[in-house]
Amino acid sequence: MSNESLGVIFINACLVNNFVLAYFLGICPFLGVSAKRQTAMGMGAAVTLVMTVSSIAASAIHTLLVYLDTPYLQLISFIAVIASMVQLVEMFIKKVSPSLFRSLGIFLPLITTNCAILAVALFQTNRGYDWLQSIVFAIGAGVGFTLALVLMAGIREKLELARPPDLVKGAALTLIIAGLLSICFMGFAGLMG
Repeated sequence: MSNESLGVIFINACLVNNFVLAYFLGICPFLGVSAKRQTAMGMGAAVTLVMTVSSIAASAIHTLLVYLDTPYLQLISFIAVIASMVQLVEMFIKKVSPSLFRSLGIFLPLITTNCAILAVALFQTNRGYDWLQSIVFAIGAGVGFTLALVLMAGIREKLELARPPDLVKGAALTLIIAGLLSICFMGFAGLMG
C-alpha cells in the first residue's frame, strides 16, 4: 500500500507525470482529436470517464486475482474491462450527443487501444494504490489528458489564423508544438519537491 497523499497523487498524475506529455501515452487521440477545443473536451471527458471506471474495475479485479493466486490473468482481464467500458461510453455518447459522436469519429472506438487507459490500470496496481488512491490517480490522469488535448486544440485553433512557413505546415508543426508543450510540462517536475 502506498503512503502518498491523495493531493500528491492527483497533481503527480495530472501535471508532473502527465500521461501524454511526460510518458507519451495516448498520442493517437492527442494528435487526431486536438483540432477543435469542443471535440477535445468531449474526447477528454470520455477518456476520463473510461479511465475512472476502468480503474475501479481494475482495482477489484486485481484484488480478486491476488486472492485466487492467478495474477497472470491481470493484463487480459484489464483489456476486457477497458474494451467493455469503451463500448458503453460509445453507446452513451451516441445517444446523448450525436454531434459529438460524429465529430469524434474513429477516435472514439480507438479509446479501446489507448495505451494511457491500460497504463492507468497497470500503474495503480504496480504502485500499490488502494481503492481511493486508484480513483484519484485515474481522475488525475484523465484531467491531465484533457488538459493536454485542450491546450493543443487551443494552439491549433489560433494557428489557423497564422501563416507558418510551408516547410512546417501540417503534421510537422503539430509535432513541434507537442514537443514544446512537453518541455513546458517538464517545469512541473520541481513542483513536488
